[in-house]
Amino acid sequence: MMKTVISVFGTRPEAIKMAPVVHALAETSGIKSKVCVTGQHRDLLDQAMSLFGIAPDFDLKLMKPSQTLFDITGGALGGLREVFDATRPDMVLVHGDTTTSMAAAMAAFYLRIPVGHVEAGLRSFDVHSPWPEEFNRRTIGSLARLHFAPTERARDNLLAEKVDPRNIELTGNTAIDAVQMIAARDEDFPEIRQRVSRRRIVLVTAHRRENFGAPFSRILQALRLYAQRNPGMMLVYPAHPNPNISGPAHAALADLDNVALIPPVNYQELVFLLRHCQFVLTDSGGIQEEAPTFGKPVIVLRENTERPEAVEAGTAVLVGSDPRKILLAMDVLTDESSGSYRQMSSVGNPFGDGNAARRIAARVTRDLTQDSGLLVLSEHSA
Repeated sequence: MMKTVISVFGTRPEAIKMAPVVHALAETSGIKSKVCVTGQHRDLLDQAMSLFGIAPDFDLKLMKPSQTLFDITGGALGGLREVFDATRPDMVLVHGDTTTSMAAAMAAFYLRIPVGHVEAGLRSFDVHSPWPEEFNRRTIGSLARLHFAPTERARDNLLAEKVDPRNIELTGNTAIDAVQMIAARDEDFPEIRQRVSRRRIVLVTAHRRENFGAPFSRILQALRLYAQRNPGMMLVYPAHPNPNISGPAHAALADLDNVALIPPVNYQELVFLLRHCQFVLTDSGGIQEEAPTFGKPVIVLRENTERPEAVEAGTAVLVGSDPRKILLAMDVLTDESSGSYRQMSSVGNPFGDGNAARRIAARVTRDLTQDSGLLVLSEHSA
């Protein structure tokens, strides 16, 4: 009998990382794969789904101006209850640490539907950083039946929390699957090339809530000083539309001719920039995973990271929002011939080999189509 699996996501990063899983499930015998999006983010989510050829079966269309975490959580819980009641899925898959994922895991739990957590086991060990993501991922971890750990470290975190090892699958990170899929298209973007005026590129992405306010001001101070000292480098910053980001960024950097403050880029353009930049400054978790695929060193603009594998492997350095540390790290990586640059750019990717989605689909299929005894299936599937 066919088993129904619903993948739920609501933001662009989730859509990108879940796209390989959605495609792998669609190609799997015995599985009816469906997609439900909450629309926690709208335009960026739609861009990502279009890029990967995904058409959602259900769309809650939750996004509204000045939405709060209360709005997203409440709206998602109510909307997902209706979707799950109507479809009676055998499993719900969620990704990572968004409010959409947390609400979807809760809704499935309330209806006794097994939850599979993709990118499970990441921990910063500080519930306030990143906020609210660390709370979300811990909550999902306490509700999930299957935990798809991207790395050995993530698996160890789950084991330390007494998760049954039989319910943990070491898969690698689906981010690597996705970035390889897009990089294989080898698309060019002449308008971006023209904008950077043939200078060497430093890619900047900074948008996390934990950096709003004073930390972001310190980051911008460092970026401004670096740009002024290094006219041969072009800082390319796709500034998030959130007024906490776009306003201060334009106020601090817009007058510099070697800073390109551009609108948010689609994923194809992001991969293009990753491939052609010299190094990256980011507070994004996904870019910490993606950049090593192209041998690009990463400066992490956070006080801690739930992806310590990058720091331990030597592909990333953690600097927080301290302008002195940021500038020191940038100065070191400006020289491509330096030993530090060569070392960071040659490590390889510690997060996966591009086959994570196939491993996830195989484990889901095995647990739903065989009586493995590891899961108690949903009452809906009886």
